[in-house]
Amino acid sequence: MILDETFTLANGLPIPKLGFGTWFIEDGSAAQAVGEAISIGYRNIDTAQAYGNERGVGEGVRSSGVPREDLFVSSKLAAEIKDYSGAVAAIDGSLETMGLDYLDLMLIHSPQPWNDWRGGSYAEGNREAWRALEEAHDAGKLRSIGVSNFEQADLENILDACTVAPSVNQILLHVGNTPTELLDFCTDTNLLVEAYSPIAHGEILRNEEVAAIAVRYSVSVAQLCIRYAVQLGTVPLPKTTNPDHMRTNADVDFTISAEDMDALYGMRVTDYGKSGKFPVFSGK
Repeated sequence: MILDETFTLANGLPIPKLGFGTWFIEDGSAAQAVGEAISIGYRNIDTAQAYGNERGVGEGVRSSGVPREDLFVSSKLAAEIKDYSGAVAAIDGSLETMGLDYLDLMLIHSPQPWNDWRGGSYAEGNREAWRALEEAHDAGKLRSIGVSNFEQADLENILDACTVAPSVNQILLHVGNTPTELLDFCTDTNLLVEAYSPIAHGEILRNEEVAAIAVRYSVSVAQLCIRYAVQLGTVPLPKTTNPDHMRTNADVDFTISAEDMDALYGMRVTDYGKSGKFPVFSGK
């Protein structure tokens, strides 16, 4: 079963192949959602400072009844933090807010602040934030460190200066948005890719071409999209507060044919509806 399977990060740490995303889950609901996901079998839990729900996610982890060492818990440094001292304080703040002694993974959420998405250069600020992550890693506060939304030039900026290489790049990846060149670069540099919004923030559910392929496998569009991300060698992070959907999202132990993978790989989805207002869906 997919919930029992893992990839191995470049530093040797196992990471479950399927994660549980928590974007848009309010803090007051996060503990219950995380607890339900863990009871179903999820072991990879993802949050971020920007989500505003670290407290609830941490509570869900702590009260789950599953030993902490059996869980893989991630958070992200706020995109606006581009200095060393601010990053140090924020890392410690996440641990305190979540009530955890360590995180299995912490990422820089974006190479630019959200109000300057894909705008100016923050190369030095990202290196400073990375230095703080490296020190927290060396101190045992973070078992692995990585980035999110980083393009090749952003990654090269870190790789050229780091003492601890990033293990993960978490990016927007789904049927209709498969960044081939970035995926290849990550593979070549031993970076595991995590796929957020693997169902295109829900927009892919209305795609008739994808639905027709799903019918052939007797699965839902969501299941097909999650399986697609797994077969690409990435870790999808679907989000839901519905326990039934948590279960079906994890019921993806089928194989998409090479022909259908090629068809899905070649699709292009650029309209995210109302979600297009968010920087990551803006098309910049």
